[in-house]
Amino acid sequence: MPDIAQQPNVEIDGPLTRAQVVAVARGGARVSLSAAAERRLIAARQHVDALAEASTATYGVSTGFGALAIRHIPPSRRAALQRSLIRSHAAGAGDAVEREVVRAQMVLRLRTLASGYTGAHPETAHALTALLNAGITPVVHEFGSLGCSGDLAPLAAVALALMGEGTVTDAGGNVVDAEKALHDNGITPVILAEKEGLALTNGTDGMLGMLVLALTDLHRLLDVADITAAMSVEALLGTDRVFAGDLQALRPHPGQAYAAARMRAALAGSEIVASHRECHRVQDAYSLRCAPQVHGAARDTVAHAETVADRELAATIDNPVVLADGRLESNGNFHGAPLAYVLDFLAIPIADVASMAERRTDRMLDVARSHGLPAFLAADPGIDSGHMIAQYTQAAVVAELKRIAVPASVDSIPSSAMQEDHVSMGWSAARKLRTAVNGLTTVLAVEYLTAARALDLRAPLRPAPATAAAVALLRTKVEGPGPDRHMAPEIAAAADLIRDGALLRAVAPQVAEDPASGERRQR
Repeated sequence: MPDIAQQPNVEIDGPLTRAQVVAVARGGARVSLSAAAERRLIAARQHVDALAEASTATYGVSTGFGALAIRHIPPSRRAALQRSLIRSHAAGAGDAVEREVVRAQMVLRLRTLASGYTGAHPETAHALTALLNAGITPVVHEFGSLGCSGDLAPLAAVALALMGEGTVTDAGGNVVDAEKALHDNGITPVILAEKEGLALTNGTDGMLGMLVLALTDLHRLLDVADITAAMSVEALLGTDRVFAGDLQALRPHPGQAYAAARMRAALAGSEIVASHRECHRVQDAYSLRCAPQVHGAARDTVAHAETVADRELAATIDNPVVLADGRLESNGNFHGAPLAYVLDFLAIPIADVASMAERRTDRMLDVARSHGLPAFLAADPGIDSGHMIAQYTQAAVVAELKRIAVPASVDSIPSSAMQEDHVSMGWSAARKLRTAVNGLTTVLAVEYLTAARALDLRAPLRPAPATAAAVALLRTKVEGPGPDRHMAPEIAAAADLIRDGALLRAVAPQVAEDPASGERRQR
């Protein structure tokens, strides 16, 4: 995936890419509407205006919503209808969700408005563009979306800010009234007309935004898992022969081949591995030997989720939609099932990759299985506890990851007087996926710390160039083996090196491409 720094500006025209969404959500990229998008907005709005003037009632234009769709609303009350819709739907509760999530759903909703199928006024799209470019982020609460009829409460919070109501965070991160933030940035609050309340809220943008962000993180974390696994194999005097290309080709899963190639490259040139090639141990434990199979299956799951995400990025989610011939048609495209399933699916391999990493960590701490390493890697076992409790923390996180791997999308709680009698719970699946991504980061950080310490303790034998580079990077933040120290800051430092990409950059010269296979992943 291209670096977000390469995309300082994003023009909203056709489907967005995942990289563009991340650039806006995390990188602060500015957005603009293309000339073609402007034309589509104008044409669609003309169709809605014509329907608003017609004597026949049209859902979303001159009626109530949901179970109240049978009520005809006179023209004089329609602005109040839109205002009431947004105010009532902005009914979230709980902690505020992350800024990047809100910005992601904002740019995705803008993209849908610009498609010309929603009937929103061009001025409304301009106001949403201005909010993004000013760094104004509406406060969106964690609970309120059932993942059907879209992410109603989260998107309504954004629409409320467009109206100059509710609270937002400004570019400096200060929580302020939306009215003040808009005024300070020269943005005129919008007065919503017919159909615009639905156009701003009837989408799956929060779910999709969180999926795109998680996919970006998982590419990095699975690459890191290959490195920490290779470090553990080396530290535990494991063999690299099981990662050979001809063995992996017997089971031709692309993710598995890629993971094995990276692990081969990471272990190439290791004096530690070479030192025991003629030993009589027949097989390594599964957590070492089968790492490419698990990491690879996780990668293939990510690839499937990317296919779904890319289809959604090309989709227009609204109800009803304005078609090119002027018809306004109801549909069910707002249902979050396609997203909910893959959001749930991704939590499963995350838990499994983390579980395997924890097992490798535990082996390095156990004198019965570590092949000569001191108990718990302690400087003075008995006086010092070494990494004993770091593994406890890792195990606690893994246990949590297993719990949240239980799917949300198998649940459904009917709403809106049984009009919305089946919902996806996709927003909930997305929220727990974010927790899972953070948990995997912590688990890999503990393995990184532990494997690096174990490799230091294998001196004078030298690790492979790649794993040595990983250890050297860590030593710029965390001291080497010695008496017990405060561990929490060291775990946090290792997690930061994983999270900001520093670890992968350090080992990239050795593992970006496997010399033997010439394989390189295409993103």
